[in-house]
Amino acid sequence: MMRKGILAAALMAALIPAAAKAADEMVFSSWGGSYQEAIRKAWLEPFAKATGAKIEEDTNPEVAKIKAMVDTNSVAWDVVTAGGGGLMRGVALGLFEPISAEMVDQSDVLEGARNAYGVPSEIFSTLVGYSTKAFPASGPQPKTFADFWDVQKFPGKRTLPDKPETVLEAALLADGVAPGDVYATLSTEAGMKRALDKIRSLKPNVAVWWSSGAQPVQALGSGDVVMALGWNGRFQSGMDSNLPIAMSWDQQIPQVGYFMIPKGAPNKATAVKFLNFIVKPENSAKLSEYVSYGPATKGAWQFIDKARAEKLPSTPERLKNALFLDIKWWAANGAKATEAYTAMIKG
Repeated sequence: MMRKGILAAALMAALIPAAAKAADEMVFSSWGGSYQEAIRKAWLEPFAKATGAKIEEDTNPEVAKIKAMVDTNSVAWDVVTAGGGGLMRGVALGLFEPISAEMVDQSDVLEGARNAYGVPSEIFSTLVGYSTKAFPASGPQPKTFADFWDVQKFPGKRTLPDKPETVLEAALLADGVAPGDVYATLSTEAGMKRALDKIRSLKPNVAVWWSSGAQPVQALGSGDVVMALGWNGRFQSGMDSNLPIAMSWDQQIPQVGYFMIPKGAPNKATAVKFLNFIVKPENSAKLSEYVSYGPATKGAWQFIDKARAEKLPSTPERLKNALFLDIKWWAANGAKATEAYTAMIKG
């Protein structure tokens, strides 16, 4: 009996740590490439080391995929990422858990970036990237959205996102609409048609409608296109890898990235711990060491040196010529805009 008791106690002792560890798990889903690699190095691995949590990764957390999981009570992801447009589409469909102040302390997060359903992770910008082989420094180089549309002065194939956020704005800016008037213009039927017609005029020169942030960098690097609308951090990663590409800061459309908890996430408690981890200023600053996106917390800048700050989109100088993505507008108009944009691409 004594021997059996010792064996039973040993078995229980062996099982308890495994059970405890299994309770601290999380599945994180983002958009792959250099962005997800940066998140892994800045946050996932340090969080796992600090807490002992087991983290698995997945990619492409499309709103449609999340909706299918929520609708069928088969949610496999605990934290997903999106820009403001994706966040608001998900909120409208009831796909994300509300995040209260008691759950996550967002007191240091930029006031304008806060949202009841997502924790701001970074500030990134859509801007013009281009091939330095096609447009070397010895000649004219594209600087603005108007240059992106100017196929006479800057001939060659382009790549655009397959979703309308930032593209509709860029099209109107390229067509001469003042930044302060862009959303008022888009709110009218004539203004939406103007933006779509501007994009439609470029269709013969669009080689790729990209769905992953790595695609425009790859397309520029391979020479499949000479210009791209894409994210500054992705372009910077390509430049740091010595690809023959550059980007222009003359015009940009910044937006806030968000981390969300899908409704019914199986490891919600660990997800909440993780979100509290990333909003600490010293941790918030870490992401910009691996990808050139700006922090979403005020206190993070004290942990970012000048050389690194020069690669980020959210410095005061760079924001002078910026039009922030209006996620309230996208919340109200995103479904209709996406339908019209998709029809334009396919038409």
